[in-house]
Amino acid sequence: MAGKEFLSKDEAYLFNHGKLNNSYVKFGAQVLADGVHFAVWAPHASRVSVVGDFNGWNGSEHKMSLLDSGDSGVWVLFIPDLGSNELYKYEICGSDGSVFYKADPFAFFSELRPDTASITYSLEGYKWSKAALAFQKRERNIAAPMLIYEVHLGSWMRHADGAFYTYRDLADKLVPYVQEKGYTHLEVMPLMEHPLDASWGYQITGYFSATSRYGNPHDLMYFIDKCHQAGLGVIMDWVPGHFCRDSHGLGRFDGEALYDGGDHANWGTYRFNFLRAEVWSFLISNAFFWFDVYKVDGLRVDGVTSMIYANFGEADSGRNVLIDEKALEFIRTLNDTVAESFPHVLMFAEESTDWPRVTHPTNEDGLGFHYKWNMGWMNDTLRYSALPFTARPYNHDYLTFSFMYAFSENFILPFSHDEVVHGKRSLLGRMPGDYWQKFAGLRALYCYYLTHPGKKLCFMGTELAPFIEWRYDEELEWFLLKYEPHQMFQDFVTEANLTYRAEEALWVDDSGWLGFDWIDADNRDQSVFCFLRYGRHEDDHLLVVLNMSPDHHESFRVGVPVHGLDEGKDGESSGETNNEGAAELGKNWKPKHDYVQLLCSDEERFGGSGKGNQTPIEVKPIAWQGRPASIEVVVPPLAGLIFKPVERKKKTKKK
Repeated sequence: MAGKEFLSKDEAYLFNHGKLNNSYVKFGAQVLADGVHFAVWAPHASRVSVVGDFNGWNGSEHKMSLLDSGDSGVWVLFIPDLGSNELYKYEICGSDGSVFYKADPFAFFSELRPDTASITYSLEGYKWSKAALAFQKRERNIAAPMLIYEVHLGSWMRHADGAFYTYRDLADKLVPYVQEKGYTHLEVMPLMEHPLDASWGYQITGYFSATSRYGNPHDLMYFIDKCHQAGLGVIMDWVPGHFCRDSHGLGRFDGEALYDGGDHANWGTYRFNFLRAEVWSFLISNAFFWFDVYKVDGLRVDGVTSMIYANFGEADSGRNVLIDEKALEFIRTLNDTVAESFPHVLMFAEESTDWPRVTHPTNEDGLGFHYKWNMGWMNDTLRYSALPFTARPYNHDYLTFSFMYAFSENFILPFSHDEVVHGKRSLLGRMPGDYWQKFAGLRALYCYYLTHPGKKLCFMGTELAPFIEWRYDEELEWFLLKYEPHQMFQDFVTEANLTYRAEEALWVDDSGWLGFDWIDADNRDQSVFCFLRYGRHEDDHLLVVLNMSPDHHESFRVGVPVHGLDEGKDGESSGETNNEGAAELGKNWKPKHDYVQLLCSDEERFGGSGKGNQTPIEVKPIAWQGRPASIEVVVPPLAGLIFKPVERKKKTKKK
């Protein structure tokens, strides 16, 4: 009777209708004061038993019973005097009499691969810090800096013998490193239990089970708590589009297709069946679980495109696209439900097509995400970066085309793990030219990345400038820091990140033209790009100059805005403030501002040639590039420069 009393018929009804959003508090193995309650959904089974070390894996010992007349398909059992850390599985007898063993879909902990049993575990008892609790009360703020460090915990750093760092090791090593380097968020590749290291966590068997590779669930809580104490938001990769086919997982769970809705042609996995309301309860509960129990601050939803298109990955999908309307309904419901219950968290979409309104509200025909990965920008940018210098003038649009759609969504600019594997080469490896030019080009690329509108994501190790691709089965090449060019590049990334954080103009308005203005988008011959980023008012702006060629320009004139004028001798304003055309400024006009070089990727301390601008640069009433005033600057080869206006000091006459 205890099992039936713990999970009510009303709760089972909500689960069956896709409305039990906290299923994790009722399903699975719930460790109670006097035993463990088990509940599992298996509507096609003729018998279900709990088996484990505690009963010699004998299915006749602890048979489960249907919760009601059988309409819900939910089996329950209470085993008294059972506690935490017990191995178990479900022994399921299918409708055809076949017997097989499944891990618990709602298990909170699992055996370390290659073993596959679930483990009873109580998630109670961790005392969260005030910082972690305060994070959940923060208002979501799109006008804030976001610089995400994407990490695969198993290959960031390892012990000398090759063993994984634990969650607690990473709390002590990774968290302060990310904080010191200027990032605002940490995004971890999937930590849900998965059988194959080579899947990087994207083929999951235990959606509620924090992987045992790095410790137990309380250890993961400690890691996330330390992130929050360091002021870092935590984003987790989440995979609701497909799951792996391993026999102990969700596939053909009770002998028939249950969670699975067909084969995923692209990845050799099963698609989730969004026609089943119980799958909605399972997945929405899983999103709630990571927000509620582990206090994460956001979910990056993997493979949204593969959910939207029913024939994603098939040969003819480009010509004969099939929309999965039920998956679209699920996505919108997921985002609305999460927003209502967890108003502080963020939902990110990895969506690789031009599907419209991904980050628009669902009541405006949007999908309801807060951010979308800008895969078009990423592809064009990396394609340009790999071009020889002589070809860049003919492909100038690769770096300007993104502004045709840059403000249609709230974008993340991703240099993710997917771009440094499978023969695509590392970012440094893509750069043309000699050894020095490769590093210079990578620094210039990083400047473009930080100053382009949109929030930022960069995969771990980029700051080391590795020549080879990422390898999941060993740690990053930390030994590179013994060599000066790599150490200098890491220093540059740190300073560039801190500059981004400090300058409001680079992030306060990423979603519209009020925060951005071209000065010169068409200098193909020289491969130089000039633009402005604006803060909350006109005088709060930055001038960005990007030289994507190996040519050095000792004297390069750039038009600048004139937002205010000093008065002339007679107290009258002299000149025009028209920045749209090259209007003449009066002879008595005096600029209010000079410009100073805020960041230059060509500084010697970063490995550059040191040909930047060391002194304040005077604004002169020389019309240029459609603007009434201009400055003359030094533009080093393959360099990114950021200039900031500073109030001109008035000269005082000597008595």
